[in-house]
Amino acid sequence: MENNTQLKEMIRSMVIDVLQGQKQETASSQSVKQVSRGQEPGVFDTVDEAIRAAKEAQLRFEDCTLATREKVIADIRAAMRPRVQELAQKTVEETGMGRVADKVLKLNLTLDKTPGVEDLVTECETGDNGMTLYELSAYGVIGAITPSTNPAETLICNSIGMLAAGNAIFFSVHPGAKNLSRELVSELNQVIAKSIGIENLIVTLREPSIESAQEMMLHPDVSLLVVTGGPGVVKQALQSGKKVIGAGAGNPPAFVDETADIKKAAQDIVLGASLDNNILCIAEKSVVAMRQIEPQLFQEMVKVGCVLVDNQQDIQRLVDLTVLPNGTPNKQFVGKNASVILDAAHIPYNGDPRLIILRTPKDHPFAVIEMLMPILPVITVDSFDEGLNVCLMLEAGLHHTATMHSLNMERLNQMARKMKTSIFVKNGPSYAGLGFSGEGTTTFTIATPTGESTTSARCFARRRRCCLTTGFNIR
Repeated sequence: MENNTQLKEMIRSMVIDVLQGQKQETASSQSVKQVSRGQEPGVFDTVDEAIRAAKEAQLRFEDCTLATREKVIADIRAAMRPRVQELAQKTVEETGMGRVADKVLKLNLTLDKTPGVEDLVTECETGDNGMTLYELSAYGVIGAITPSTNPAETLICNSIGMLAAGNAIFFSVHPGAKNLSRELVSELNQVIAKSIGIENLIVTLREPSIESAQEMMLHPDVSLLVVTGGPGVVKQALQSGKKVIGAGAGNPPAFVDETADIKKAAQDIVLGASLDNNILCIAEKSVVAMRQIEPQLFQEMVKVGCVLVDNQQDIQRLVDLTVLPNGTPNKQFVGKNASVILDAAHIPYNGDPRLIILRTPKDHPFAVIEMLMPILPVITVDSFDEGLNVCLMLEAGLHHTATMHSLNMERLNQMARKMKTSIFVKNGPSYAGLGFSGEGTTTFTIATPTGESTTSARCFARRRRCCLTTGFNIR
């Protein structure tokens, strides 16, 4: 009888477990159905709600092993790879800027060359008094602002680096790319949840705004601000009282002297300046050329897909079309194909030109304004010293990016020292400074104002010191 009673209790417990399991499956099924009806993981209506969810997720994530972080990053790369073409297409459709093929290149670069956990280098000192260890650990919740020029690339690149350092992320995205960004955050959340079972490590708002970005900057649970945008938003972030990594504006000049391989220099400049219609902050925004090689440079640039506009009336029409009376670029033409701008200015051309080139003085609007359009002014100089001074004037102390084409090593080194830019490329296209056709890792957050330069996972982590006063010295 006792055995029968025990058997009945066991069967009863099993039935209860089965019924409870069925309820959980039903609830899970309903949850899946709700998501499929339009709910977006990681997307919230308010800043506070999103940051609280991210903080809870980060507390779980910081207890995970480095191997877990590596798995998350590997799964993100694998999940995003088949989506590259679609993401590029959707970015162009929503923002109206750039070229789909060029965005494919940038997205693949992001997936291939953004460093992960391996970037978190450990330092160690040992001696008679023991050992001191320096390691990099998470800040917590990072508030990250992303631009409309490179929305998908910046979001994926920052996600990989910030997750590698153990953080959660609140993305305050540009309203001009909100649909793509919201979809991407939701998809990354699903990848992470499937990978390690933690939700809301990456969050954003359903409807981003300037006000919500300001609220995020001041939220007590945001430990670090990472701002990829114009000087205005970087300045505002710096006033928050928090640690800020700020990536601001740039106006990169390219200097070509008489010793350069002119054919290669022309090809490199056109490739760099025309990539994604010049909306990259590192792209060549002007060319400073020695007078004796200027005709050959123009000739070679036309051969590789440029339209030379040398009629002063045509140049003035371009200025009137693309520069507003207040001295800012006309957003209607930012990131547009050269053909769109030429058509609007009623300037004839053949084919699908990559770039519009023209001669200008050094103080011309196209030279001193960061236009973010495939319009490249060329300024002629008579000496290296004059050229270097013009480059310094055009770069305007932003210390962002500069390039030089020369076979004179002394001049290359002198310009690199004087420009003091975060990125300096010698005898190559500007994008070599991002690791594309150049060595090194990639990033789409180049923090010149705050000094971190080309950011990576180690920039998104605190450097901490741990001291052991005995042992661990075997010398």
